[in-house]
Amino acid sequence: MNRTTQDTDGIAPIPLLEEPDAHGQAALLLAESTLHMLVESGVLDDRSAIMAVQAAAEVKVEVATVTGESRGRMQESLNLLSRIEASFETDRVRFGATST
Repeated sequence: MNRTTQDTDGIAPIPLLEEPDAHGQAALLLAESTLHMLVESGVLDDRSAIMAVQAAAEVKVEVATVTGESRGRMQESLNLLSRIEASFETDRVRFGATST
């Protein structure tokens, strides 16, 4: 739902930028932190974490397609997942991980 400024002078309201969903932000931060902790503790390697993020992106596309989600909203989610994947790719390069 778009919020708008109040119409006090008979001027058409101007849509305000939507704030990110607090539940979604918290869930994403928790999931990303958990993945990083699993890698740091040796439960997963970077490649496995990357594969998990890629699987999430595939599911996102499938769910967005089935539910008729807008392309823009789907792309926003994919961009976030891409940034998470990039953080693990960076770690692989930086720390010389060679596992596949």
